[in-house]
Order: sequence, then structure tokens, then C-alpha cells
Amino acid sequence: MNVKTRAAWWLSPPVFFALIFVLVFLLHVFLLQLPYFWDEAGYYIPAARDILLTGSLIPKSTVSNAHPPLVMIWLALWWKVAGYAPEVTRSAMLVVAAFALLGVFRLAERVSNARVAIASTLCTALYPVFFAQSSLAQVDLAAAGFTFWGLAAYIEGEAAEVAFWFALAGLAKETAILAPLALIAWETVRATAGKRLGGKLWSEKWSQQGRKEKNEADQVAATTSIFDAQRRIASLAISVVPLAFWYGYHYSRTGHVFGNPEFFRYNVSATLDPIRFFLALTQRVWQLCGYLHLWILTLAALLAMLMLPPEHDSGMERPRIGFEQQMISYVVIGAYVVVMSMIGGAVLARYLLPAVPLVIILCVSTIWRRVRYWTAVTGFVALAFVAAWFWNPPYGFSPEDNLAYRDYAILHEDGERFLEARYPMARVLTAWPASDEITRPWLGYITRLMQVERIEDFSLNQVLSAAELYPDYNVALIFSTKYEPGPVFWDRWETFARIRARWKSRFFGYHRDLPPNAAARILGGRIVYSEQRHGQWIAIIERQGIEDAEGVSPALTVEHGSK
Repeated sequence: MNVKTRAAWWLSPPVFFALIFVLVFLLHVFLLQLPYFWDEAGYYIPAARDILLTGSLIPKSTVSNAHPPLVMIWLALWWKVAGYAPEVTRSAMLVVAAFALLGVFRLAERVSNARVAIASTLCTALYPVFFAQSSLAQVDLAAAGFTFWGLAAYIEGEAAEVAFWFALAGLAKETAILAPLALIAWETVRATAGKRLGGKLWSEKWSQQGRKEKNEADQVAATTSIFDAQRRIASLAISVVPLAFWYGYHYSRTGHVFGNPEFFRYNVSATLDPIRFFLALTQRVWQLCGYLHLWILTLAALLAMLMLPPEHDSGMERPRIGFEQQMISYVVIGAYVVVMSMIGGAVLARYLLPAVPLVIILCVSTIWRRVRYWTAVTGFVALAFVAAWFWNPPYGFSPEDNLAYRDYAILHEDGERFLEARYPMARVLTAWPASDEITRPWLGYITRLMQVERIEDFSLNQVLSAAELYPDYNVALIFSTKYEPGPVFWDRWETFARIRARWKSRFFGYHRDLPPNAAARILGGRIVYSEQRHGQWIAIIERQGIEDAEGVSPALTVEHGSK
């Protein structure tokens, strides 16, 4: 049996939730006023705003991607009560993050003990991807949180709670059904294998008892186990039903089940390639085990498991997480890694948010079991995670995975306010998401909409064709559409770098943005504004002859360095 520490008063769910919320709120205070970032601005905020203004669950101001509406409804309710503002939005998401962390604590406590649960919750809260997503108005963290609660209920054997929490997870994001579907497959395998896999899954007591019983009793236990497996499978299957109803409703209103055809092509039909699957799988394994200093935790756990014997408390060996409970984590982790390598146009780390905290729990438990000064080790890991908030790694990553997204928001807020002040009536050549940022003032970047000519990106081909396709633009707003790391040692192998770039371009839509000076020469203009922050940049290019354009204010050349 696992050793359980005596619960303190502050570990009661309401008090601990309040403590978690205060902690995460204080850590995010300096982020609350940021304008909406990337996919927030592109889909989730417009969809939630449509619910607020029209009551429609199908977005009107953006093309529907068929994402379930639970999180958007949550945001609309907050706006209805407290007003539409970024501070309200991010506070609402921090409530979701605190609830998700309480789910991590509950799950870790059920499979180990309160000490491991506290350390796991702290590490999860500080892990850069979880930290960055905590205040962003996106759906992955909410789906992960409900998944943790569902897994805790599954381990406890609470069938009704299992159906409830996993149903909410599916209504937060459709991919959350991976957890219950994976567990259905696991239960089916166990039920088919029968006695060879032991007694009941949800109680060590039952499995220990089953090993002691005689053959006749074993047969009865096997029959009971099959019946219990069927009950568990039924509760897991029921949790998928609300998502099925949502898709039926979406089809009845739009004629599409899984969102608009382009969204489905980008995220599913265009990703089913064996080579792409292998490349994405390697990225998923890295995101699960090593991404943004996660390797420090997994390496520490591996070394402890291979080199150190278990520690003892009061003469008793510290217990590991039970085998069957470990298997639950492995099944869910494996499902997410494999499926999210097959689908999803962008291999974003946030898609693994339901899986990474499970890795953290397993690793923290291993370190607690085998390392005498385990609190020092986990404390060092926590500090490494905090360092990764500010440190951009020497490999490509998404700015939404640490505080690089704050750099992006500040760059665009500064640049677009300059653009609005100096060129209020200009026709602006730019790419998404800036094209949304300057045509939707309610995203927080500008105060009045501007005219836009949109291109796909700032690659050489797109910039070369811009003058022919859009001859009437006055100003170009260009920016880094992705984080580009500096030169690293593997770039020395030209053949490898060339093959890597070709595969990234073919399977993951990779392109290289032209630097501002090169874009200005091609567009026949001059840079009147530029700013850089930690590897990201933005620039405004004034086209020749703009001084004669009606309604365009005289330009003032401004250049900012890194901040």
C-alpha cells in the first residue's frame, strides 16, 4: 500500500484551490493586460464574443473549426458579468488553470501521497508550457484539467464522476476523448485477458486478495472483474456522447461535421503521411520528455531509478506508484503521443498538456522514492522551469510555450499603435494574425479598424508577388511569423540542414521570413519603424510616393532595439 500523509487543513479542496489560484494569479499579474495573441485572436476570442453578442454557438465572425463551445461559453459568462476586457478574460482562464492544478494534485495524491502531489502540482504550474497557457484564452489547458479529474475518478472507481469529467473534457476540446477511448481499449484488453492480468483495476486491495484466493474463488473474481470492466467501459463510453451531440448540432447548422474543409485538410487529411508521422513522433517524444528543461526532471528520475535504492521511512521502503495505476498513465500518454503525431497541422506542445503532467507525477514519485534530498532535486527542477519562461532554446519552438508570447504581443501593440497614429487611412499590406489585429479593434491592439491587403507570409515568393497582386497598398506591416533560433552546431552539416529544411517545408509548412531590409528593397519602400525583442521583430515599410496618398500622415522614422 502507498504511504499516505495525514492531510493538513490547507489541503482541503476549497482551501487548496484558493491557494493555487492566488499563486497563479500573482505569477500572471504582469500578463493580464496583454492583447490577445495568435490563435486567441484568430478563433477563440471571436467565437466567445459571438456567443456574448448573439448567443450563437456557431461562430459568425470567424470560420467555424467545430471546436466544442464549453470554454467559449465560460468566457462569455465572465464578460457578461464583469465586462469585456483582457484582464477579465485572463482571470477567467486562471480560474480554469487553478482547477486543472487541483486535478493534478488530486490525481497525484490518489496514486502516491500528499508530498508527491504538492511537488507535482508545483512543477506542473511552473512548467513553461502550462504556465504560458494558464492565462491564454485557448482550450487545451481546460481539456487537460478535466482529464486529470476524470483520471482521478477512474482510479477511485467512481463511474458517474468518470462520465461527468471526461464529458466536460470532450466539450472543452474534441481531442480530449483520446483519454477515455484509450482507457476503453485498455479495459477491453484486460477483460479479454481475464485472470492473467489480476483482479480489479481500481483497488490494490482487490488485486492482492485475488492473488491469495484459490482456483474456485479466482473464477468468481474473474467473472466479477469482467462485469466491473463492462461497467467502467460503459461509463467511459457515455462520456463521449455529449461530443457526438455537439458534432451533430454543428453539422445541422453548417453542413460540416469536423469544421470547415480547409481546417480538416490542414489538421487531418494532409497529415496522414508515414514520413511526416515519424518526424512528428520524434518531436512529440521530445516535447514529452525534454522540451524546455523537462529533460532535467526526466533525466533525474531515470538516474535515480537506475542508480539508487529505495529510501525508507520508519523502517519501511517508500512505495512506488502501483503497476496498474502506472499503466493508466502510460496508456493515456501513449494515446496522445501517437494520435497527436498523426493529426494536427502544427506540432504544438500544448496539444500534449493532458500527458505531460502525468510524466511529471511519475518522475516526481520516482525521485521521492529513491532520493534522500528529493525536495532539493524537485526544487532545482522548478527553478529550471522558471528559467525557461524567459530563456528561448537553441531550437525552434512556439512563442506560446513561454514568455516569448509576451514579446510578440508587446511588439505588435507598439508597432500597430504607431501604424494607426501615423497612417490612419492607409491600406496596409500584412499577413495573419496582424491582419486580424488591425481590422478588429476589440482584440486590443488599435482603437479603429484599418484597411488590409493580406498575404500568406513574408517569404520571398509572397513578398515578390505582393506588388503585382496588391498594387494599391500604402504601407507594409511585416513581422517575424515564427521564432528563429540562432546558428547551432548541427547547422554545420549542410546536407543535414538542407534535408531538414526540405522536410520541414514539405510536412510542416516551414518558410523563412525575409528580414526587414530585404523586404523593403523588394517592395520599393523604406523602413520607418522597427523593433526587436529576444529574436522576434516587427517593421513598418513606407511605400514610395505615400506622402501624396490621401489621408496619410507624414511618417516619422522610429527604430527600437531589443528590450
